Amino acid sequence: MTSKQKRRLTRIVIALVIYGVILMLPIDEWLPYPQALYVEFVLFLVPYLIAGFDVLAKAARGIVHGQVLDENFLMSIATIGAFALVLFPEAEPHMAEGAAVMLFFQVGTFFEDYAVSKSRKSIAELMDIAPEYANLLDPEAGCSYLVDPDSVEVGQTIVIKPGERVPLDGIVQSGASQLDTSALTGESLPRNVGAGDEVISGCINLRGLITVKVTKPYGESTVQRILALVEDASERKATSEAFITRFARYYTPIVVGCAVLLAIIPPLLGAGAWSDWIQRGLVFLVVSCPCALVISVPLSFFGGIGGASRQGILVKGGNYLEALAHCDTVVMDKTGTLSTGKFSVIEAVPARDGDTEVLELLRVAAHAEAFSLHPIAASIREAFEAYGSGVVIDQSCVTDVSEIAGQGVSATVDGMHVKVGNRLLMEGVSGMPGKDPSGIGTLLFVACDDVYMGHLLIGDTLKPDAATTIEQLKEIGARTVMLTGDREDVASAVASELGISDYRAQLLPQEKVEAVEQLLATKTSKKHTLSFVGDGINDAPALMRADIGIAMGALGSDAAIEAADVVLMDDAPAKIAASIRIAKRTMRIVWQNIIFALGVKIAILVLAVFGIATLWLAVFGDVGVAVLAILNAMRALHVERA
Repeated sequence: MTSKQKRRLTRIVIALVIYGVILMLPIDEWLPYPQALYVEFVLFLVPYLIAGFDVLAKAARGIVHGQVLDENFLMSIATIGAFALVLFPEAEPHMAEGAAVMLFFQVGTFFEDYAVSKSRKSIAELMDIAPEYANLLDPEAGCSYLVDPDSVEVGQTIVIKPGERVPLDGIVQSGASQLDTSALTGESLPRNVGAGDEVISGCINLRGLITVKVTKPYGESTVQRILALVEDASERKATSEAFITRFARYYTPIVVGCAVLLAIIPPLLGAGAWSDWIQRGLVFLVVSCPCALVISVPLSFFGGIGGASRQGILVKGGNYLEALAHCDTVVMDKTGTLSTGKFSVIEAVPARDGDTEVLELLRVAAHAEAFSLHPIAASIREAFEAYGSGVVIDQSCVTDVSEIAGQGVSATVDGMHVKVGNRLLMEGVSGMPGKDPSGIGTLLFVACDDVYMGHLLIGDTLKPDAATTIEQLKEIGARTVMLTGDREDVASAVASELGISDYRAQLLPQEKVEAVEQLLATKTSKKHTLSFVGDGINDAPALMRADIGIAMGALGSDAAIEAADVVLMDDAPAKIAASIRIAKRTMRIVWQNIIFALGVKIAILVLAVFGIATLWLAVFGDVGVAVLAILNAMRALHVERA
């Protein structure tokens, strides 16, 4: 509880005690009418001013600055009006109700502030991943010293001790340990790291001491990107959220005008006493305050974003959360999304038989792929080094490397022109087989000086929860489509194993975008949305073209964080379905609050017109409804783990 909240609570308690004492005093027995009435007026004014002097001050400042129609103005006018009824001899005294309205309004405001601050604190603790310091290694002195992470430059070496948070992105130079990535990914299992492995800021070093060479400045580190993303999310309002803001802008002056007309027109027409209709107008004013909607709806989206981030799902704004709730089509890339993306060479088949031919085929292919960062290229290099019993790749003999998107790579190796890729790249190559060799996997042909040398079959394994993910998406009513650059037989086998009926194979990156556009054109409703899930690098165009781009396994990926609307910080496909469930649950809470708040307010407003509603009921219609709506909104923070 903040000091401001403590001060407000103290004032409320003091005012409540005084109010209770006044109620117990037998003033009517001590003094005759109207002296007793005037004494009660003065006495009830004490707890009223103790509890509500700040509300009156804010209302006055609002009038001066032209911001009249807010909750402070409404409460001030309503309560002052309740005290002013003492001027009408025929009216019943309402000082007690006027003081009570202000007291309970402050009680409600206290609980609102407490609920909002608790919600924000929960998310702040969840995203408390910003490092406070870094241990910069001094190579000359052979020791480290504490510095601000922002002062560490790229290329410098830092030391991370057990129990410390990784302050900057980098590559492990020495040592081995386990990292707790739960703050980023939502996963409790630690990640093993050793020399050569990449580490990202925000993780916690659990065991051994490691030295890390910094690869990014602090401002561009993963932790800073994530914190900026979460901070910006609150500025991107959902359609429902923006509607409530506009609604309140018009709703408040309309109901204030209605309250004034309700208090003035009937008595002018001789339909009753002024005091009776003024009281009805006051009730109308109290209950008309839209704070239940204005506070609870944005808080629901804020809670949904916080609940998602607890599972390692970063949503860039309430607008994307709302769009995700209406997702009925999920388009997924295969490699890295449904499959592990960890390839291995299953077969190496040269054009001519012989172990030396196999080694030469692998050698030529591995050298052509020597500079490629693609996982398939890494698997070819690993296969060559394993088959050659530790023979290493000599990059000095490789020149003129050219990667052709969606086709493969060409390079000059020892003066020979080498091509490694699919059939599209093999145009003009002699000796090519008439049809593709059988086998489930990615097929790569190898040619040297436009002569066919053989082929490699690269295998990829499906992720353990891939099939479960497809089932979960079907359960929530989402259609699944798989897009892949792999061959038709590979795509068919994977789709059959996972239960995906709609798939497209042998697609180039630009063809994936075209496929997404075709699917968008078939949407049955503008309300429905299409999500594309990819690795955030090769699939960036498709991610940006879809209604919602979801970056899969984007831990530390700049391209993913930039291109996607939703970022899944680990490799678990189950997070796709989890993100949609969280979005749907958040929207249910939003509409529960909207329907509940408007329903109660409209009912009490109607009762006020007929003189049935009292100021006590009006307090519940405003303060009580707001507190209940806010407590309901906080449920969005607590979601089940995927």
